[in-house]
Amino acid sequence: MTTHETSRAEWRATPQRAAVLRALHVRDGFASAQTLHAALVADGVPVGLSTVYRTLRFLEAAGHVDVVRDREGERLYRFRSADGHRHYLLCRECGLSLAVDAGDVERWAVRIARDTGFHAVDHTVELTGVCARCRPGRPGRPGRRPEEA
Repeated sequence: MTTHETSRAEWRATPQRAAVLRALHVRDGFASAQTLHAALVADGVPVGLSTVYRTLRFLEAAGHVDVVRDREGERLYRFRSADGHRHYLLCRECGLSLAVDAGDVERWAVRIARDTGFHAVDHTVELTGVCARCRPGRPGRPGRRPEEA
């Protein structure tokens, strides 16, 4: 039985878990467990924060979500599209996330596994920066140069 099949077999569908999955699926971008919980409660879904956390951990283990950390280290979740594992460039200021072509990273991970004799290797790569809209020195942004005012 594969990990995905095991995960499916262990999934106990509840209305709350289904609501968390739907909330992730319709959301554009990454969100924290607290943000998802607040949105669900605002929509009238009776779900506890601990249920949201447990569901997100399960979805992560099953490979259904991508996870990044924000600048404070909080885990942010995003529904993983059908085309599988992705890497993102995440703006540290506004949270903008862009999927990046990370074929080189994938090939590197395969090579490292092969060279070391490891198997079932997983990896996490986080690329963070400041997007063009948030970069210092841009008019209207902190840190702009006087001549740009």
